[in-house]
Amino acid sequence: MAAPYLLPLRALPAGHLVETTSRWGLGKTETGYASAMTATQKLPYTTPGLELDAAADVIDILDDRMVSLVDLALTLKHIHWNVIGPHFIGVHEMLDPQHAAVQAMVDVLAERIATLGGSPNGTPGHVVRTRSWDDYSIGRESTDAHLGALDLVYAGVIADHRGAQTKTADLDPVTEDIFLGQLAELELFHWFVRAHLENAGGHLATEGATSLKEGAEAAD
Repeated sequence: MAAPYLLPLRALPAGHLVETTSRWGLGKTETGYASAMTATQKLPYTTPGLELDAAADVIDILDDRMVSLVDLALTLKHIHWNVIGPHFIGVHEMLDPQHAAVQAMVDVLAERIATLGGSPNGTPGHVVRTRSWDDYSIGRESTDAHLGALDLVYAGVIADHRGAQTKTADLDPVTEDIFLGQLAELELFHWFVRAHLENAGGHLATEGATSLKEGAEAAD
């Protein structure tokens, strides 16, 4: 079983040896290999001006980020349904536009995979097999507890997206530009979450938290 939601696994081309770190915390896990889509192993074609090997690497990175965003969209809706307490309506309604925007990001990444000659795989089985983290572990809880956990979720997704943006800078600037645009939105949503957790001195309630449970308890 993967370690519970710890920080972050960077996307790398298939077959590259990587030292994995679970998405939502700081503890190291076993060394392993970055996963790959079967469809990227032999591309029949790609977009003009891009080498097939480079396109395959980019598709693997896109697949990793697509899986992450599918998971984030589901997590946002789960939190939307399960928040309770005095600030319920504000947080409940804040999360729906974020969910819709993240779903749109998934579509953009899937279509970029197809544009490069790959076959996007959005099935639940692929998401479960590919991801390196466990399910979001907070159920029916206060808005503060969920926002504390969501702070760490966004931190991990954003760190991984920045890693993907860096990796694609030389491989495919078009894909890099997609990641940059998505990062701007993700970082904005992260600010919305952190604004609920910040005190007048600029410190976050979740400072030092390394797991969802710690983040939730620190913020509650």
